[in-house]
Amino acid sequence: MLKSKTFVKKTRSGGIMKIVREHYLRDDIWCGSEFCTECKQDESVLQKDACIESNLCVFPHYLLPDTNVVLSQVKRKQLILPGSETYIEREPGESANDRNDRAIRVSTKWYSDHLKNARTEEGLRIVLLTNDRENKDKSEEAGLLTYRCEEYIKSLIANPELVDRLALTNDDKNDITSSKVLFPEHLPLSRIQSGIKSGTFLQGTFRASRDNYLEATVFVHGEGDESTEVLIQGLQNLNRAVHQDLVAVEMLPQNQWVGPSSVVLQDEGPKDDDVTGDDEEEKALKGAVVGAGPRKPTARVVGIIKRNWRPFCGMLFLSQIKEATRHLFTPADRRIPRIRIETRQASTLAGQRIMVAIDGWPKHSRYPNGHFVRSLGCAGDKETETEVLLLEHDVPHQDFSQAVLSFLPKMPWSITEEDMAVREDLRHLTVCSVDPPGCTDIDDALHCRDLPNGNQEVGVHIADVSHFIRPGNALDQEAASRGTTVYLTGRRIDMVPELLSSNLCSLRCNVERLAFSCIWEINEKAEIIKTRFAKSVINSKASLTYAEAQMRIDDTSMNDDITKSLRGLNRLAKILKRQRIEKGALTLSSPEVRFHIDSETHDPIDLQTKELKDTNSMVEEFMLLANISVAQKIYEEFSECALLRKHPAPPPSNYDILNKAAKSKNLVIHTDSAKALADSLDAARVDNFPYFNTLLRILATRCMMQAVYFCSGMDSDFHHYGLASPIYTHFTSPIRRYSDIIVHRLLAVAIGADSTYPDLMDKHKQSALCNNLNYRHKMAQYAQRASVAFHTQLFFKSRGIMNEEGFILFVRKNAIIILIPKFGLEGTVFFENKNKPSPKLVFNDEATTLTVEGHTFNMFDKVKVTISLDASNIQHQKIRMSLVEPVIPGVSVAPSEPNEPEAKKAKLDH
Repeated sequence: MLKSKTFVKKTRSGGIMKIVREHYLRDDIWCGSEFCTECKQDESVLQKDACIESNLCVFPHYLLPDTNVVLSQVKRKQLILPGSETYIEREPGESANDRNDRAIRVSTKWYSDHLKNARTEEGLRIVLLTNDRENKDKSEEAGLLTYRCEEYIKSLIANPELVDRLALTNDDKNDITSSKVLFPEHLPLSRIQSGIKSGTFLQGTFRASRDNYLEATVFVHGEGDESTEVLIQGLQNLNRAVHQDLVAVEMLPQNQWVGPSSVVLQDEGPKDDDVTGDDEEEKALKGAVVGAGPRKPTARVVGIIKRNWRPFCGMLFLSQIKEATRHLFTPADRRIPRIRIETRQASTLAGQRIMVAIDGWPKHSRYPNGHFVRSLGCAGDKETETEVLLLEHDVPHQDFSQAVLSFLPKMPWSITEEDMAVREDLRHLTVCSVDPPGCTDIDDALHCRDLPNGNQEVGVHIADVSHFIRPGNALDQEAASRGTTVYLTGRRIDMVPELLSSNLCSLRCNVERLAFSCIWEINEKAEIIKTRFAKSVINSKASLTYAEAQMRIDDTSMNDDITKSLRGLNRLAKILKRQRIEKGALTLSSPEVRFHIDSETHDPIDLQTKELKDTNSMVEEFMLLANISVAQKIYEEFSECALLRKHPAPPPSNYDILNKAAKSKNLVIHTDSAKALADSLDAARVDNFPYFNTLLRILATRCMMQAVYFCSGMDSDFHHYGLASPIYTHFTSPIRRYSDIIVHRLLAVAIGADSTYPDLMDKHKQSALCNNLNYRHKMAQYAQRASVAFHTQLFFKSRGIMNEEGFILFVRKNAIIILIPKFGLEGTVFFENKNKPSPKLVFNDEATTLTVEGHTFNMFDKVKVTISLDASNIQHQKIRMSLVEPVIPGVSVAPSEPNEPEAKKAKLDH
């Protein structure tokens, strides 16, 4: 059926344009009811209607929610109804919303008439759900059966918990907030847009502080690569922004700029109402927030451009009022504010990890309003806590779909003659892999052999994952979305299905595998004479751990081909490393721990820092060399669409803490270049304090920027600061990184081993892909650290109280942050307790010292602490540290928790 409408419109040039709008209306669409007597039913889509018991509608019925109910409760859906009877034109002067409401009423009437002869004993009625009072009144006037959404949901006999999942309506929101205005009004988007255009406002990403709930920064994007951070302090200036929201800010006058706070300040929890303008809050705002450090540009949030809300994991903070239904939800992520929810099942949800969604944040409410989404399980349970950290870090961890699995090779699989015809046969080479214990996803293997001319041939052989994952199919799309394999303590979440990751792609020993090989001819001075790349077939002769490889190298009685190959690799790697360091490559440090897990209970039974051997460095050197060689090749061939990796140089202000630390020991660190920094760190030694240099390198690591993927055609700065390399990429781990799969495809096209495809040559699509890879990589790092933190808590829970030596890593206004080298563990010792008198504290920001009752604490001072687990708050269990030495008379030490890693504290990742 065709409906058309014709009208004329004046053009800018003064002419007349005739416009015809045509609507093609289908009259062959089945209404969808199995009880219908008029429509021709489509058996392929027929679904038996489920029976829902309601004490409001005790008869068989269908629900028809209006547009606003659908938008607020679930997500937007389009209702497709048959025939022209349900097509509604918008009338002159009628708003879009009023037209939608009228269309819903017409649809309800159509269904009521259409199904009046339905094949049911009790008849079949249509129930319209709407929260709009005017729409409800008009529906009832038309004789339609109409209820408010909440009214209907509360009537459900078998599903009372659904009430808690209702998104709050405007009426509900007004009911649960105070009458006092606590926050400034957000400006409308039109005003924000004009303000940004004129330069009155700036836009950027809101980043809440983990350590101080009254402080945040906004990362403002400038022109080109220029960007800046502005500081936001105080509830009024934060103005209801939530972590990762896109906000508009107005800069404050320079005389109102302040320094970042040196205080660790957590939101201590709710009062009995939302009003927070009391003396205690004012004290927190005025006293705790103002920083003593250098002043930074400071601003206030004037509006929200885009909310970045998601369902948040956490626990209920039960109201002290008897039989209350309003409770505060405390998110697991300290950067997210508490959320006010209404629930009638608080006693059931107490002690559980749950998910809650934010509905809105009125200006009258201290906290945002939200609703219960679902329960995740008992807090403290290993499975539940793992689920929480995966959800909180947005790690895709669902099982691979059948669509994805359908693109896996059929088993049994073997290398075919067609494969051999286009590959170099390297099965005769003495190739071996060297990896951590228990590694099953083996990406890389190496070989080294003498050449007749006195040089050596070295090969890096990488799993040819791109052979099995072809561009654009469901398997490829899933790998691109996941971006990386995530390694948790005792669990691995694969980027690709296990058939590939641990079997067909894994370069296990004594089986033939497809590889992508990078082979060099290298002379005695470790200079590259020649480089070539080839798709190949290999047969690894050994799968070794770092310790096993090291024992072979050190054991003079062993002289087999594998051992000779390892010794040749090790000798060349030491020269390559020395050459890199001479060019200015950084050797930094990060405390990493390794858990020994009980095979039955899967609990941690031992915890120790990872010991690095020469073989770790040996493998790393050749992986770096392969990555650099491949980067040069793909950029030569594809200057606009090469996927590369860069590490930006840190801004000078990042080195402030490192400079202060060195100055405290009368040392100077030069940070003009990576070479100057590397030389300074090498020279920074303190007599009778051998661990000092390691501490300094740990601090230097935290001054670094994150390394990121980028597309060569979208950037001009390729330099990798940490490696002192002008160009770099990732080629050596395609089983666990999607970036490497793309690099393999580019390299294969460059050497004529595979064909290209449009997306590979599209720099804009490559750039968008890089953005996702950077995000996934960052989230994976955070999830891994969260897993280590949780298992560290389990370890100390089973061990009880322990005394250990540590070093002061940072000094704050009210605390010292301590590193325990034995466990790679950080914790905070506070010197204030809100329930007891505070000791006399004197903080010197310039010298970074804290004097407590006459005793001065300096960075890097050795201390002795008691370590135990404080499980009084099951959601935020804390590693409690108390000073044993030095003894400070009269000081009562409060509980503490591991210092949470920020992006700048990340281990320098190549």
